[in-house]
Amino acid sequence: MPMSIPTNGTMAVDWEQRIDFDRLRRERLARIKAQLEASEAGALLVFDMTNIRYVTSTNIGTWAQDKMSRFSLLPQGDDPILWDFGSAAKHHILYAPWMGGTKENRSRADPTLLRGAMPPEAGRAAQVARKIYEELEKRGLQNEPLAVDIIEIPIHYELSKLGVTIIDGQQLMQRARIIKTKDEISLLAQAAAQVDAAYEELYRQLRPGLRENECVAIAANTLYTLGSEHVEGVNAISGERCSPHPHLFSDRMLRPGDPAYFDILHSYMGYRTCYYRTFVVGSASQAQIDAYNRCRDYLDHAISLVRPGATTKDIAEIWPAAEEFGFPNEEAAFALQYGHGIGLAIWEAPVISRMVSLENPIEIKEGMVFALETFWPAADGWSAARIEEELVVTANGCEVITRFPAEELLVAGRQYFTPTGPLNAVRDTESQYNNPRIYPRGR
Repeated sequence: MPMSIPTNGTMAVDWEQRIDFDRLRRERLARIKAQLEASEAGALLVFDMTNIRYVTSTNIGTWAQDKMSRFSLLPQGDDPILWDFGSAAKHHILYAPWMGGTKENRSRADPTLLRGAMPPEAGRAAQVARKIYEELEKRGLQNEPLAVDIIEIPIHYELSKLGVTIIDGQQLMQRARIIKTKDEISLLAQAAAQVDAAYEELYRQLRPGLRENECVAIAANTLYTLGSEHVEGVNAISGERCSPHPHLFSDRMLRPGDPAYFDILHSYMGYRTCYYRTFVVGSASQAQIDAYNRCRDYLDHAISLVRPGATTKDIAEIWPAAEEFGFPNEEAAFALQYGHGIGLAIWEAPVISRMVSLENPIEIKEGMVFALETFWPAADGWSAARIEEELVVTANGCEVITRFPAEELLVAGRQYFTPTGPLNAVRDTESQYNNPRIYPRGR
């Protein structure tokens, strides 16, 4: 089936319509304004960097991602005000005209508590709270509930002292972000394309003696070379570390016959990937092949159910219960048979899991973008398979945007031959890679 989602170049050009960043900024802000208008809140206050980027279309680098050093206030019927980290505020005025250029610039300098690093005696919490309160008061919103995504306790306390009622603002943001705009979808597809290339490099270089941390370096180098904004993480898991899944890489060396699975999480223009692939090194055992096929079957069945009007329950209930693959309950097996929205953050709504979706289903709608990931341990007791696809919900179904071949288990590296042929190989590597049956990506 032809692809409907194009993969653009990484630059803006005058001779081809690609990402329209003005439209991206305008549509994101319009969506959160609509959610705020429909809510009980008088204003929305955000400290989460991804929410700040969505609301203000500003960014100061991933070094600030976990520091809660900046914040933005979106009042009802108005545009956002941003308090940023020192000189970044002036930079926005000069280079982000949508945040400056008015009589009262909406990009202002005022760092927060830096997650408690500022001494309480400095009174920063009260100063931050007072600035927020003054903006609410100017607009007559000081007595209306203030929706907040995340907040440091001292600032929460100082706002409460001023009489401000704080309510959950994270759900406002999730409702705005759950349906992606055309430009967001294009950016997500571009981010996935960069990971396609990272997997090509890993596939070519996997061999005995290569360490998991070197695999991380190969992926990161490929991604940054192709224009990645941030390589958030690369899970590189091999050999006996595959089951149970440890969720982090080590310095373990690959050995002949090892399974190796990877999850590549990076950001292009803010938009993330979460994208697993599994390989074997040199040869594959029947137990590994069987585990992979079962993992793939669960994933394909889930993908086949994705369409507008279906629910997250429809997907979660076809996945195996935790007890069926060696875990005592769904909490212990969480995120192994799993689905999650993907956008400016790795995990967004909707979440698809037997732990929450069977009793609390969410309707699937056109324009959602989410990842589906499955896991299955092999009968040998130490191998396992892990596969993940990212997909866009279309009017009639979905389109998969992660394109590195994964329909069958790929044997990477040098294969080992006996007089009768390949040793425990799935099939010849090159013929498998070029197999036209491998994953009809449009669905």
